[in-house]
Amino acid sequence: MPLIESEEHKALREAVASFARNHPRTTTGTDNRHFWQEAAKLGYIGVNLPEAYGGGGGGITELSLVLEEMGAAGNPLLMMIVSPAICGTVISRFGTEAQKREWLPALADGSRLMAFGITEPDAGSNSHRITTTARRDGGDWLLTGRKVFVSGVDIADATLIVGRTEDARTGKLKPCLFIVPRDAEGFQRRPIDMELTSVEKQFELVLDDVRLPAEALVGDEDAGLLQLFAGLNPERIMTAAFAIGMGRHALARAVEYARERIVWKVPIGAHQAIAHPLAQAHIELETARLMMQKAAHLCDAGDDIGAGEAANMAKYAAGEACVKAVDQAVHTLGGNGLTREYGLAPLITAARVSRIAPVSREMILNYVSHQTLGLPKSY
Repeated sequence: MPLIESEEHKALREAVASFARNHPRTTTGTDNRHFWQEAAKLGYIGVNLPEAYGGGGGGITELSLVLEEMGAAGNPLLMMIVSPAICGTVISRFGTEAQKREWLPALADGSRLMAFGITEPDAGSNSHRITTTARRDGGDWLLTGRKVFVSGVDIADATLIVGRTEDARTGKLKPCLFIVPRDAEGFQRRPIDMELTSVEKQFELVLDDVRLPAEALVGDEDAGLLQLFAGLNPERIMTAAFAIGMGRHALARAVEYARERIVWKVPIGAHQAIAHPLAQAHIELETARLMMQKAAHLCDAGDDIGAGEAANMAKYAAGEACVKAVDQAVHTLGGNGLTREYGLAPLITAARVSRIAPVSREMILNYVSHQTLGLPKSY
């Protein structure tokens, strides 16, 4: 794994940063589809998808870089975590040729979006307790269950749903992935009233015997967790990129303010009580970025196990660094940090998401303690 970014990656950073800075900032209620489509035209949305299907031929390394820079410019696109990263990766690796031809070019050029549904009211994202089930009915599948906190279903053309099918040999349920069109009969959505300030809305889904053709199944029915983790590793890496970008944006606003705000004849940034916490926030964001880059390289190399560990660590480190950076930025601005003019107040809530979703920091600590350190489970 290279410790220093290539010239190509540096150039990509600069290009994305310039593009995102020069686009009007998206706020609550703002339609960001124009921004998405413009980014797609420049090749940013599909940079991780195969060239044979209209993508950039890169990987999660490049896609996470794009999202980080958009976030640092104050213009993150949450659906990049879902549509090209999770869904695009799963279809690229495990989809049929027909599924690849139908979805990958459209995901890459921004003309179509795909959402991702795994979390359930009772199971959370615990794949072993998911109750959404699929059963065969002739040549079709019937999908029944509920999902919550699914982003962007209203703007997505389909949702990649994590369900479970029964193993004929053991009778046990195993996870499988299905593409559910937004207009499928029995597929209902209800918006969740969120305090979170975000362009993308959250939804609860109800699947009431949704009939799907055999070709709606993505990958092998017997692959189980392998296919699921192929999408969850990019999700964690991209969430880390989202958090790091947000933290960098907040820190940049605070540093600018600390340079210009003069109290007692000197800029407040000259005082160590202001300067040191900002420096610490910068160090922690840079450290989290290194782990994110490691996770992305492992993911792109096909090391799912190694990437799983690193992706969880990256998501944890980035979430913690983001929350601290935003908190310190608001504190640096004092009362101004809570005004609409400076735009930092909404980040207080948004930063918390990076600790909670798509998996809580406590579950990441469980993962590391069990999988990495070999400690016994308490559950």
